[in-house]
Amino acid sequence: MSFDHTGGGLIVADKGGRHFMGPVEEIKDGGLAEFAIRDDSGNWHWAQAAIDGKDVVVWKDGVNKPTAVRYAYQSNPAKANLYNKEGLPASPFTTVD
Repeated sequence: MSFDHTGGGLIVADKGGRHFMGPVEEIKDGGLAEFAIRDDSGNWHWAQAAIDGKDVVVWKDGVNKPTAVRYAYQSNPAKANLYNKEGLPASPFTTVD
């Protein structure tokens, strides 16, 4: 997946329970959380994701033909950790129409 507005770039980061206006702390070599991928049968699976420049690569072993991706797509995405280098979080989204 490609993103158009990434500021200085994408990072894995954490607020660590700090005040919502506080700075984020980049997690070097950290893994992205809260990504899910849909298989060609319509079933959703928690997935792995990694930052590659302005892109996020999402995969799940055994899902050979993914049809959609979701990020932080739930009521309380407490582990959402995709930010830009300026500290702005990625909004929850789904690629399903």
